[in-house]
Amino acid sequence: MVYSAKFKDHLAHPRNAGELSDANAVADETNPICGDRLRLSLIVKDDQIEAVRYLAYGCPPTLVCGSVLTELISGKTIEEAKQLTRADLLAAIGGLPSRKHHAAALAIETLNSALRQLE
Repeated sequence: MVYSAKFKDHLAHPRNAGELSDANAVADETNPICGDRLRLSLIVKDDQIEAVRYLAYGCPPTLVCGSVLTELISGKTIEEAKQLTRADLLAAIGGLPSRKHHAAALAIETLNSALRQLE
């Protein structure tokens, strides 16, 4: 499988990389098999995600999933963000080889972990 133009663009120009010092939800998850790691910082006010940043360590698909995830959830309500699935993320990226689907799973797991802190 050839990586999509969107994948290549996010890899070359990641969006929302970094951390938020005033985040009210921060999650850090690791894939125990490959060691990839994703950290997500959110600022949520009035049930809406106002700002989001990520740090990713691992394979290029993990970096891209973090970048695309931040674009997908920025401005969304908590409930809208909770509805996001691995399939949604994969579609937004333009697909990934099946052996790299773990990157999307890690991103969604990290998002859900962050959102649980807001309950």
